[in-house]
Amino acid sequence: EKILAENLRTTRETIDKFLGDTGRYPESLEELVERKYLKSLPVDPITENTTTWVITPPDESVKGNVFDIHSGAPGTSHEGKPFSAF
Repeated sequence: EKILAENLRTTRETIDKFLGDTGRYPESLEELVERKYLKSLPVDPITENTTTWVITPPDESVKGNVFDIHSGAPGTSHEGKPFSAF
């Protein structure tokens, strides 16, 4: 759960940096890797996969497709918080 929170924090900071640099959100998480903002796609440690992230797009007034990400893992943390709410 700590790794999930850290991966989300780092990726969200990277999305914000991309927005600051380009004036738009990334089209995909892969674009962050292609443009060298991330070394590799983050792994969701709960699903042990890089493809289970749930992407939240920005509102229609901003370009791009990746405003935020959440875990796509079912279930809850030890504290009862849904993984999707991390």
